[in-house]
Amino acid sequence: MASLRFCGPIGAKNGLLMESGRVPSFQRRGELKVFASSSTQTQPDLSVTVNGLKMPNPFVIGSGPPGTNYTVMKRAFDEGWGAVIAKTVSLDAAKVVNVTPRYAKLRAGANGSAKGQIIGWENIELISDRPLETMLKEFRQLKEEYPDRILIASIMEEYNKAAWEELIDRVEQTGIDAIEINFSCPHGMPERKMGAAVGQDCALLEEVCGWINAKAAVPVWAKMTPNITDITQPARVALRSGCEGISAINTIMSVMGINLNTLHPEPCVEGYSTPGGYSAKAVHPIALAKVMNIAQMMKAEFGDKDYSLSAIGGVETGGDAAEFILLGSNTVQVCTGVMMHGYGLVKKLCYELQDFMKMHNFSSIEDFRGVSLQYFTTHTDLVQRQKAAIQQRKAVRKGLQSDKDWTGDGFVKESESMVSN
Repeated sequence: MASLRFCGPIGAKNGLLMESGRVPSFQRRGELKVFASSSTQTQPDLSVTVNGLKMPNPFVIGSGPPGTNYTVMKRAFDEGWGAVIAKTVSLDAAKVVNVTPRYAKLRAGANGSAKGQIIGWENIELISDRPLETMLKEFRQLKEEYPDRILIASIMEEYNKAAWEELIDRVEQTGIDAIEINFSCPHGMPERKMGAAVGQDCALLEEVCGWINAKAAVPVWAKMTPNITDITQPARVALRSGCEGISAINTIMSVMGINLNTLHPEPCVEGYSTPGGYSAKAVHPIALAKVMNIAQMMKAEFGDKDYSLSAIGGVETGGDAAEFILLGSNTVQVCTGVMMHGYGLVKKLCYELQDFMKMHNFSSIEDFRGVSLQYFTTHTDLVQRQKAAIQQRKAVRKGLQSDKDWTGDGFVKESESMVSN
């Protein structure tokens, strides 16, 4: 009979049994020592505490369709996700009008092919079109039913101090645990100074963050846009303006493609389209670079202060998540991955991340968080390091120059240095 193990702490709502001994989907990499995995050893602890918020695991439902209403958020908690970030809300949902279709997929293979793995996903979806009062009612209900679970409200408003203050006050009254500020939605309503229109303007961002953090009583995460030359600039501004955490990245501005039969762009709405946000596996390397940049900045400029980093971008395996944590993230958000694989994906993420941790003898997330950050440097430094390494290898291959150089203690190594390979 296969052995069983738990994904996160045991509880009435988050004790998840699953089989052990599965082959991890990641490869061994880096200079960390590798240990054999054993089904009898104690399972690594996946729990994390972020800005005082305790989660059974680092996996968070990212803001979007997977957190669009009570039913799906309840499902996420029941499946065992560490936290849920609801779909972004604003004061006046009547201004939000979505269209259908609003998604387009990129598959590995020929353009337009219906076969092959989905590697990219574009959406032109706006923030929540449900009345704010409806969403607030559901937040209250969720916190009543899951008082020990973390529910985070994602909010976005126009360039209006009073509107931001009202929205913060109303969401906080529901009992939510934190707020994520959407400074990064790449499409829709930029004329109202919403989303990326704020995240791309550091002066505007500083002013709005000031309003928000003067009002908010719960931790605030600022969600960054990758559609900017240097993502560390707005991240720095957000932290200096009082935010407790950074989330990165939101989707990348994209045009998915052109249908070569109809000559119309995708997704196609009445023959027309508009640039949208790109996500899924194809953005993972870009997200890794952006998260690495932010983590380096946070480490250099904010040190050991209690700031957090929540990584987002193309997470479908425990290995994907491990990469983000190795770069310094505290939590890992998943949105498109849930849309593609369902809420049960969290079980796979948990056991794969635990398998990775066992391979390296890590007992907790903090044991390896940020470990790989030290291996990033400049190209100039890489050149110098390689030059020094080549010189050292040449010196070893030369061996001894004279009989007088032989020593008793190093005799074996000195002999080996002159063996022809």
